[in-house]
Amino acid sequence: MLKKRFFKTKDTCKVTFELPEAIEAKSAALAGDFNGWDANATPLKKVKGIWKVTLELEKGREYQYRYFVNGAEWHNDWHADKYVPNNVDGDNSVVVTVN
Repeated sequence: MLKKRFFKTKDTCKVTFELPEAIEAKSAALAGDFNGWDANATPLKKVKGIWKVTLELEKGREYQYRYFVNGAEWHNDWHADKYVPNNVDGDNSVVVTVN
């Protein structure tokens, strides 16, 4: 699930990414345009049983991303704003930071 918080005085948007609860994870990370698709750069933390992380992203953009789970599995966000084809194995999730 995606949660977005826009600021009137900033050119950024705080986005909270939450791994779908149905995905069984012992570890989880977020990879995408914002971190060079580095599967280890943005780990999710388990808070009250939900894996999540919050990033501050530039407004007015679209960012592709996926979740990297258990060090081996790629998953899309079932609540992404949209999806785009990737050149590896299907689609990437997309978050849109337009207010």
